[in-house]
Amino acid sequence: LQALHATEFASLNGDVRLLTPDAVEGWSDLVHCPSQRLLDRLVRRYAETKDSGSFLLRNLKDSERMQLLITLAFNPEPLVLQSFPSDEGWPFAKYLGACGRMVAVNYVGEELWSYFNAPWEKRVDLAWQLMEIAEQLTNNDFEFALYLLDVSFDNFAVGPRDGKVIIVDAENVLVADKRLIRQNKPENWDVWYESKFDDCDKEACLSFSKEILCARVTVDHNYYAICQNLLSRHATWRGTSGGLLHDPPPEIAKDGRLEALLDECANPKKRYGRFQAAKELREYLAQLSNNVR
Repeated sequence: LQALHATEFASLNGDVRLLTPDAVEGWSDLVHCPSQRLLDRLVRRYAETKDSGSFLLRNLKDSERMQLLITLAFNPEPLVLQSFPSDEGWPFAKYLGACGRMVAVNYVGEELWSYFNAPWEKRVDLAWQLMEIAEQLTNNDFEFALYLLDVSFDNFAVGPRDGKVIIVDAENVLVADKRLIRQNKPENWDVWYESKFDDCDKEACLSFSKEILCARVTVDHNYYAICQNLLSRHATWRGTSGGLLHDPPPEIAKDGRLEALLDECANPKKRYGRFQAAKELREYLAQLSNNVR
């Protein structure tokens, strides 16, 4: 903390009233394109202070303010967990507390990859939950879109008792304020944006433009990330391929609908095909899930 007073962070010390977008924009994925509404939320919910609940930066002690700023710049994950907490229904691990730069979160359970060869019924339920997470992070009442920039089998875990899927790595989350986008109306802000399929030979590839995620209201990035990297035949992980929904029962394979929806969701052939495929896939997986329960 002593060293920080000789850095650019010190300019935000003293009697600065609010954390503003122009001061922190681009520091990390979380604030790649911050709105005042998002920053007020981050400050108000910052837990490492005795006087939490205020969005005024000057209500924090100097050391608390410095800790908040350096966390925002170098390890924004705890701020994501605090601002979008699990006890309000967000699909993240529960933030328990911190000691300096060490953060404690609750242990959720085994990582998603350990369910790669689980019974078909289990994998269908997990796939449905993953698509529901994609939907919740994209469209919610708060009008914040949380885009997952790193989606792989080890970034999700499954609760052993309730079977619930939780995001356990929230370091690379970009938050776009849809309310601000509607207000500022950047170029093409209301044109639906389709992510480009990335056919790479490595694990967990994603192609995206942070600038576009920040400037469009309707974006299919989360559906694309989950379908391509976790569910479809394009997903590869530690030498396994075929995705979480590999080797469906004969009657489902013969029907062909699941494979068609997964393909269209990962690599759409029709314009806006991914949006429609994601919606139908959620409904179809829910139906399959109910049938096997």
